[in-house]
Amino acid sequence: MKKNHFKIIIAAFIIGASFTIYSCSEDEDTFTTITPTGIAVDPNNFKGDVSNGQVVTLDPMKLYKLNGVVTVKNGGTLVIPAGTKITATAGAASYVLVEQGGKIYANGTAGSPILFTSETTVAGNWGGIVICGKAPINTGSSSLSEIGNSPYGGTDEADNSGALNYVRIQYAGANFGTQKFNGASLFGVGNATRVESVALLNSGDDGIEIYGGTVNISNIVSIGNANNALSFKDGWIGAATGIYTKRKADGTGNNAIKGINNATNPTATPQTNVIIKNVTIIGGNNTGESNGIRLSSGAHATIENAVISSWTNGINLESDATVSHFDGQSKIKDILFQSTVTNKVSAKSSAGTAVTLSANTFNEITSATGAGNIEATPTWAIGWSGL
Repeated sequence: MKKNHFKIIIAAFIIGASFTIYSCSEDEDTFTTITPTGIAVDPNNFKGDVSNGQVVTLDPMKLYKLNGVVTVKNGGTLVIPAGTKITATAGAASYVLVEQGGKIYANGTAGSPILFTSETTVAGNWGGIVICGKAPINTGSSSLSEIGNSPYGGTDEADNSGALNYVRIQYAGANFGTQKFNGASLFGVGNATRVESVALLNSGDDGIEIYGGTVNISNIVSIGNANNALSFKDGWIGAATGIYTKRKADGTGNNAIKGINNATNPTATPQTNVIIKNVTIIGGNNTGESNGIRLSSGAHATIENAVISSWTNGINLESDATVSHFDGQSKIKDILFQSTVTNKVSAKSSAGTAVTLSANTFNEITSATGAGNIEATPTWAIGWSGL
């Protein structure tokens, strides 16, 4: 792909004001102050590279047209303030790519979220957000992203690619050659990166997909996507908490949550091991795949406080390496299966034969609250997420 470059004006002075942006540790928020470099961006032609040493800060009072690829290079920083709206205009050629060592700080608020959208309300009408980090993966010491051919993976579990906070991404997931974008794609992203209060709506593929790494995600809304609401693989070790998903109104789409360890080696290390907690997943019609949660190919997890509604299969466990992790281990707990779920928890071996699970593999409770409400929109998601 031909590289695009910002049409920029280098100001004759350094802007004196400072912007406070967020990064996140496990227990508390910390704050980093960045002083803009004086680079101005044409809002009618937003594309190009944010290079090493550059800090590009958008103006929330302007409407940005994403006319191509924005690439945040190693050492570059893109700051998107609360209330900024970015509209993609170039189909699959419109996307944001954060390379290893680059940072994006998209910090909205509940009352003033950041919006990534397209010119038309059609699923898959533009690319999406792609972030590549330096955290471990199990497909090698490093790999190249499906989109942007950008390196990802490494040894830095605490790698920091910035923040996505109170961000809505809609109508992304365009076809890109033989691949498809997702609403958000996180490749080897580290756990110092903040991904919290993010809505993925009407993507042409997955809402959000995680390729290894150690990033944690929370308060995620993923609705109306053509494939999975949340998918993960390649050795992701992290937590997904506060997850609310709902398939398309016509019943098309695939799983709510789909996880594998490694497509060719179920025991590859680091082993995918995810905490899935406080989730509500709503299906319907089952025109596509019929699993609320599908874990296979060696994926490990714990699942706690989940509400599962309107799926043929509530939780489906596949492959010896996955089934043995769950069977009789009480790693699926405090689950409310609505009456619309036909099969609560099912399993099959690597050979495809049905496995009878031990009685204490999972437990049900009627008081499970999932993501905050049973089938109503969670209170934490109202407004900023588009719901």
